[in-house]
Amino acid sequence: MSTGAFDTAVRQERLQVAGSAGKQAGAAHMKVAIVCDWLVGVGGAERVVLELHKMFPDAPIYTSQYDPKKIDWFKDADIRTTWLQKLSKSLRKFLPVLRAWTFSHLDLSEYDLVISSSGAEAKGVKTGKNTIHVNYCHSPTHYYWIRYEEYLKNPGFGAFNWLARLGLKVLVGPMRRWDLRAAQRPNVMIANSTFTQANIKKYYKRDSVIIHPPVNTKRFSTKSSTRRKGFVTAGNQRPYMRRDLAVAACTKLSLPLNVIGSGPEHKRLVKMAGLTVKFLTGVPDSQMPKHLSSAEAFLFPALEDFGVVAVEALAAGTPVIAFKGGGALDYIKPAQNGEFFEKQTVESLTEALQKFDKTKFDSKIVSDSAAKFNKKIFAKKMHEFVNKTLNERSS
Repeated sequence: MSTGAFDTAVRQERLQVAGSAGKQAGAAHMKVAIVCDWLVGVGGAERVVLELHKMFPDAPIYTSQYDPKKIDWFKDADIRTTWLQKLSKSLRKFLPVLRAWTFSHLDLSEYDLVISSSGAEAKGVKTGKNTIHVNYCHSPTHYYWIRYEEYLKNPGFGAFNWLARLGLKVLVGPMRRWDLRAAQRPNVMIANSTFTQANIKKYYKRDSVIIHPPVNTKRFSTKSSTRRKGFVTAGNQRPYMRRDLAVAACTKLSLPLNVIGSGPEHKRLVKMAGLTVKFLTGVPDSQMPKHLSSAEAFLFPALEDFGVVAVEALAAGTPVIAFKGGGALDYIKPAQNGEFFEKQTVESLTEALQKFDKTKFDSKIVSDSAAKFNKKIFAKKMHEFVNKTLNERSS
């Protein structure tokens, strides 16, 4: 056996010890690092990092920026931020370029295993020849590939939009080349959905396996004592999330709709909303089960890479009316746990709402459909995949 193969075999044994039930004592026998783009909010990507932290509690988490006031899940974690943590607000419009430079110079070659959870630049970290780098890919970087035109139209920098557009136009060529090179650094890639797997192949020319993101289905599966009434949608109010379709359709039909969340689109959504639409900002995560379980259906008009919040709605026994595309294709089964609408237009969603019959759906069947996305299954599949990767590297 060569020296490299021997080193890999030793690291595999360490990982198997560390990975069995994710015990603290085991993890101390190997060097594992977790890397993510940023930790400045609460979303599906952050939930992946949280579960990785639970699997490897001793592993430091490297990230560009961390805001403990907005996400308090990592109080016991060793968070290691980059110099970007101290970046002034006036320079934050250049973050993608600065993150690319920073992560590409972050040397993690001392670690046996590096797991990057990334939909942007974190996958570009440097590792050693004997390091196993597993990348959990949420999507090829949106602003270079899939949503380039959308970001060009509305970068989300307010008064500085003109500068952001100019920078994106000038830099998109070299940054796409950098992003493609960065995507070749991990030894293996995991996609969060069938949709993302296809995009990884299209833009990065790489194969990947699918492991769906972890969802705390148990937290949402408690039976609601509230009579279901009206509709709900939730999440970041960015242009590509298309909350405007839900607001416009429910306004047109005078249907009650709760819009949970905030974001760059908030003011526009409020302005276009009718009397039946209510906006709930600052809703704590602990209150989400109540809001989701009291609705007749969850409206999901986005073309999303996966869509954790939609699966949370299913876990709450609430059927989902979703645009027929993206990650929703992996979990929506028409007439069983939800319905699709064909086009991202007000007319198409309006038609789906008019046809929707809440009496067709059994809340238990809807809730059970989310069970295969629970956190334990995610952890089991991740452990199995990492051990399989190490076995193949050592043989």
